[in-house]
Amino acid sequence: MQRSDHPLESPGLTSELRQAVASRTSWVSAWVNLVLGAGQIVVGVFAHSQGLIADGLHSLSDLVADFVVLFANKHSHKAADDDHQYGHARFENAASLALGVILLVVAAGMLWGAVGKIQNHELIPKVHAIALWIAVIAIVTKESLFRYMLREAKRVNSSMLVANAWHARSDAASSVVVLVGVAGNLAGYPVLDPLAAVIVAVVVGRMGWSFSWDALNDLMDRALPLDDVHKIRQALETTPGVLDVHDLRTRKMGDQALVDAHLEVAPRISVSEGHHIAVLARQAVLAHFPVLDVQIHIDPREQTESIDPRLPAREQVLGVLASALTQLSPCDWDITLHYVDGRLSVALQLAAEGATVDEIALRTYLNTTLGVPVDLTVWRREPVTHPVQ
Repeated sequence: MQRSDHPLESPGLTSELRQAVASRTSWVSAWVNLVLGAGQIVVGVFAHSQGLIADGLHSLSDLVADFVVLFANKHSHKAADDDHQYGHARFENAASLALGVILLVVAAGMLWGAVGKIQNHELIPKVHAIALWIAVIAIVTKESLFRYMLREAKRVNSSMLVANAWHARSDAASSVVVLVGVAGNLAGYPVLDPLAAVIVAVVVGRMGWSFSWDALNDLMDRALPLDDVHKIRQALETTPGVLDVHDLRTRKMGDQALVDAHLEVAPRISVSEGHHIAVLARQAVLAHFPVLDVQIHIDPREQTESIDPRLPAREQVLGVLASALTQLSPCDWDITLHYVDGRLSVALQLAAEGATVDEIALRTYLNTTLGVPVDLTVWRREPVTHPVQ
């Protein structure tokens, strides 16, 4: 999930801010690409420059990409619904995949046209000098657009916007190649212009493959990088009450992630205390990492690896005890069960006043009737005292 230009720690970002930045940068990029792409194609046709035409088509492909980003930005921030209970954040991953496919298609078209020109290099006309100046303008414009978009993408921690920014950088690099090709044509080497178009096509295709492959892996629930997982594990392990963390799993969800973890806690704490520990652990992750949700499973720390599946459920234990404690009213006793180290522990709580039970006989009865080892403890609740008026 994390790149060198894409920091992990950005928990304070709001969905509204991310959406606003994505919309603004995409519209800026769209207008720049529309004007620049149209100008490059028109001048390229006039100046007989295959490289400049290819670069113009590249710019217009960016215009399509910008609208893909705008569409994804609108839909990825929708709230969860019955059909998408984890939200719509993966629209961003789908948009990155679409961007990559667009680049691959554009690259194939440019490559086809440029190779055809090279095969008939004797028919390549001399390029007009104006193409050289348009190439310089394109380089400056695209590099400026890249720096602006990357700064905003890093500010809101959006991989989709990072992809679009680097797309603009690839345009600037391709314009440099076009500049060399046009200059070579003017210097008497006409084949350099369509050769520049081939190089542009290869650069565009490489970027398209990179974005497509990354997005496809994210859509297939790719885990976060090991360094990010290690930081999340540390946040869980340092939560008060957590003894160990295992089965920690992560998966991408747009520019955020879903986290699942099993936490080991003391085996005889109450359900409410275990829940409280889980809440603290979840908050520790959500407060410091771009994580959409954390699913916590609480496990008791045990010396053996698993609990015997033959151990009876609470309802069965209650039924056996009810048949043994006929001298007590149901409201005069209750139990707490612990399933630890392959054994069943029963803590029988009696009312403050009332009949007693034979602990040894009752333990023997439970072991015999339930057919499993049972540890029994019996204690009487403290009587409720009322303050003197």
